[in-house]
Formats: sequence, C-alpha cells, structure tokens
Amino acid sequence: MSDCLFCKIVAGEIPSKAVAQSDVAYAFYDVAPQAPVHVLIVPKVHVDSADAIGSHHGGVVDAMMVLAQEVAEHEGVRESGYRLVFNVGRDAQMTVAHLHMHLLAGRRLEWPPG
Repeated sequence: MSDCLFCKIVAGEIPSKAVAQSDVAYAFYDVAPQAPVHVLIVPKVHVDSADAIGSHHGGVVDAMMVLAQEVAEHEGVRESGYRLVFNVGRDAQMTVAHLHMHLLAGRRLEWPPG
C-alpha cells in the first residue's frame, strides 16, 4: 500500500532501527517507546489489522510470534518476561492501519496499563 507508513518502513523508504527480520516479518524499535524495550513487529505484506486476518493469511501471525521470540532473546527479556499486544481500531489507539504487534518489556508491566 503506497501511503502506509509501515509498508514504507518495510520497503526501506523510511528509516527505522531494525532489530530482526524473517522472510515474512520485520521488527524495529518504536519511535515513541512505552517501556524500556518497545519493538514493533509487522508483516512484510500489508494487512490492515488483526481483525482483517483470515485463513488466506496463513503463516503471517505465527511468523510474527516466532520473530517476537527472537527479539525477546536479542533484547535479553525472554526469561524475565515480555508483553505482546495487538491493537485493533481507533478506540484501541491503533494509529497505523497495518497489522503490527508491540513487544514491551524491560520493567515490571502493570495491569491495567497506567
């Protein structure tokens, strides 16, 4: 999608600080981190949101989960713990209409978030 921020990041048209990637997904540091470790994991193909995932997207979400495990290992938080979050829609504060997962870690995360 030509006007999608995350599509442009995946294409290298907008710079990002890469953490890891696979054939299917790309992980990069969030520019407005909400925790000491805040990484976004996005599919390399455009999918509007988690609500748009269907059976024809086989392999996308599991590739994102495997990449999240790699990121957690890379960041040294796999043992201490991390949170994975998908936001869907405006009320959930989804600001970019491209499927993405937040990996948050590096401190004790309270619930509900404050």
